[in-house]
Amino acid sequence: MHRVFESEELHKVYGKRRVVGGVSIQVGTGEIVGLLGPNGAGKTTTFYMMTGMIRPTSGRILLDGQDVTRLPMYRRARRGVGYLPQEASIFRKLTVEQNLMAILETLPLNRGQRRERLELLLAELRVSHLKKSLAYTLSGGERRRVEIARALVNNPAFILLDEPFAGVDPIAVGDIQSIVHELKSRNIGVLITDHNVHETLSITDRAYLLYEGRILKSGSAEELADDEQVRRLYLGENFRLERREPVKLAPVDPVTGAIPPTTAGETPKTEGRTAR
Repeated sequence: MHRVFESEELHKVYGKRRVVGGVSIQVGTGEIVGLLGPNGAGKTTTFYMMTGMIRPTSGRILLDGQDVTRLPMYRRARRGVGYLPQEASIFRKLTVEQNLMAILETLPLNRGQRRERLELLLAELRVSHLKKSLAYTLSGGERRRVEIARALVNNPAFILLDEPFAGVDPIAVGDIQSIVHELKSRNIGVLITDHNVHETLSITDRAYLLYEGRILKSGSAEELADDEQVRRLYLGENFRLERREPVKLAPVDPVTGAIPPTTAGETPKTEGRTAR
């Protein structure tokens, strides 16, 4: 079933300062959508209004046509909207397994079902070998994978990713991009906001570019990269779009976490495109 999460004419005013002025965006299940813009453009405020962290001055947030503007984050989560914050959100002194179980135990599942769901999520996010590790010992990329696994516990239809590429090394960035493609393949709608425009545009189906509180341009990554005004105000004249093709994550040894030698050296293909 196709579902839609969207905003209609969002406005946010602080005192006499308009931060967001009439922003309408839409995310459907099974697509990756970027929300981009320079500092002060209003993208973070817009993103937080979509999550439920900030209430708009006017405008609406709709989930499958139903108004959820006044619903707090946890109630949106129950309806299928997951959220991954930029800051570390896992419990540092709990193990990876305990972090996921803390959410699983809130669901109407029996013990066997919880265990089965746990093992499935650990395997899908390639962290089975880390399940007994304390969260504070994880690398940035490992922590991101665990956080995504935890966000998937409720089987969301949508997941909102806040700066998913922040604080992770280049190898982990590619890993997370592959995971985002995996989310899309599961028919999950993904909304990403991130300052790393190359990493974000390379995997998005569509993107919205905010500038001074309004949508300056929306469309495919190629359309944004080719737009003269977008390059002048945001991307830069020498911006080069490199499309990242979906890559199936290599299986890992559930005990050691080792990647088989036949796939360990493989790198994803990219298609370069210089803005003109």
